[in-house]
Amino acid sequence: MKFIVTQILALLFLTLLFSCKNNPEKLPSEVKNSSENRIKYAKGFDIQHFKDYTKLIIKVPYPNSKETFEFILTHSKTTTDLNTIQTPIKSIVVTSTTHIPMLELLNVEANLVGFPNTNFVSSEKTSNLISNGLVKDLGNEENINTELLLDLKPDVVVGFSLNSNNKMFEVIEKFGIPVLLNGDWLEETPLGRAEWIKFFGVLFEKEKLADSIFNNIEKDYLEAKNIASKADKKPTILSGGLFKDIWNLPAGESFAAVFFKDANTNYLWKNSKGKGSLSLNIENVFLKGKDAEIWVSPSFHTSLSNLKEANAVYSEFKAFQSNAVYSYMNTKGETGGVIYFELSPTRPDLVLKDIIKIAHPELLPDYNFTFFEKFN
Repeated sequence: MKFIVTQILALLFLTLLFSCKNNPEKLPSEVKNSSENRIKYAKGFDIQHFKDYTKLIIKVPYPNSKETFEFILTHSKTTTDLNTIQTPIKSIVVTSTTHIPMLELLNVEANLVGFPNTNFVSSEKTSNLISNGLVKDLGNEENINTELLLDLKPDVVVGFSLNSNNKMFEVIEKFGIPVLLNGDWLEETPLGRAEWIKFFGVLFEKEKLADSIFNNIEKDYLEAKNIASKADKKPTILSGGLFKDIWNLPAGESFAAVFFKDANTNYLWKNSKGKGSLSLNIENVFLKGKDAEIWVSPSFHTSLSNLKEANAVYSEFKAFQSNAVYSYMNTKGETGGVIYFELSPTRPDLVLKDIIKIAHPELLPDYNFTFFEKFN
């Protein structure tokens, strides 16, 4: 008799299951609001608004990812599910300096409680919080001091990963702390990277502010691009430098190459394939780039003399000889963090203006560099 009852219950369950699957009508809570936030440039995340909650979707959590992560953001959390987060969050740990400017623009930097390698932070505002002990140093980003992090009990940890296998983040999640993988660094366009401010905006329930900030950045970027389009000539551009006998420079489809294109310059490797870096030998680079009019971002070098000491071939490039070498390595915060690495993803409009100032100084006569400076 018990077996028959069990079979009947199983049959009823399957009937209900398939009838629900065939029903095209959504539940009331699954009806999207008309105020849905639209992501314009970023490919790695999405935000969807529903009647009772918001869904944050991480579409590209790491390179070549085949999986996505969805988080339910709600005012009242009634479950221990790590994919459900109560907002606005009150405390956060981030793991990349590129996250810092976005927190500051949203005026929530005081909610930051921990960060790995705090000496890399170049922002004066957040550096003051670190100096006053309000942001704890969590060690190395690849080996975070999880014991200290667990003591801080942040509402969320925003991390980044090279693949799906990250033991450190698994440990953090086992103690009930959600980990959100931020893929801003995987975006292929400057504005796509900057749009990740909306990712932080939705966590702190500051979406309108995030939208407004991004819209202003987008407007400034497009205005600068339009100014650059009026240039009479396109100077030839060389980029990168040697690292262990390999010259790394932006591939033609990379976000860095987009800057050169939008600044109306002739980047010599603009037709190369790839969205990351090209790894070339110095002979090939010299053959193609020896007569380039401008040299931008010569690796980690900081002066012309430093370049020449590193490799005598550098001094044979036309840009070196005409003193047209520009770098962002000398613009640093008090503790040595390079400002470009921290701020440039959030402010691509300023990066573009810097490159326009380098390539077409007559178009921006009153603009002062934010990141770059000419080598002496």
